[in-house]
Amino acid sequence: MAANTANSETCEAASEGGSNETFGSQKREERLRKFRELHFKRNEARKLNHQEVVEEDKRLKLPSNWEAKKARLEWELSESQKKKECATNGEDYDRVKLLDVTADDAERWERKKKKKNPDTGFAGYAEAQFRQYQRLTKQIRPDMNNYERQREECGEDFHPTSDSLIHGTHVPTKEGIDRMVEDVEKQIEKRSKYSRRRAHNDDADIDYINERNAKFNKKAERFYGKYTAEIKQNLERGTAV
Repeated sequence: MAANTANSETCEAASEGGSNETFGSQKREERLRKFRELHFKRNEARKLNHQEVVEEDKRLKLPSNWEAKKARLEWELSESQKKKECATNGEDYDRVKLLDVTADDAERWERKKKKKNPDTGFAGYAEAQFRQYQRLTKQIRPDMNNYERQREECGEDFHPTSDSLIHGTHVPTKEGIDRMVEDVEKQIEKRSKYSRRRAHNDDADIDYINERNAKFNKKAERFYGKYTAEIKQNLERGTAV
């Protein structure tokens, strides 16, 4: 009986020892698995950091306006593709493009166009002449057919050098003369509408105390002068009652 009891106790101790060893091995395997996962994540983070450093170094070596150039090239590529598609389908590219433009975008573009050439007013004769020159040159539309004809007629003298003698050989066409006359007449008509400062008359009576009072007196004279002319004359003669 005692022997059986001892054997049973030995078996229980052995089973408990085996279970403890199994639990310990499972825990060790779990720790090893977590360690491998952490090691793998560290390597992945190291690779990603290295790739990011390389990409940042590439971006720093690029020109400062690279992003704008890239966006511009992508836009031009997409526009060229759209033009090809419209040409293939037999559609007008400008009309198709306008279908995607909203009213707000159109108004914003118009405001930008006005801001490009704002009217700063008169600042000096040199600036005014330069602005007129720019405005007139923008209106010029070259006649390519006439250009090619003149180049064939003149030959090498079309691009003159110091040895070329072509002065007085050019004869303008009737269409060119008419176009010049029309342009000059438009300039004269537009210039006649400008508001110029009135010349000062030294012989005129001084009945004002400052510039503002002079303008007021001119307005009063324009509206009530014919009614007060006799009273004014009597006051000047001293015969007023």
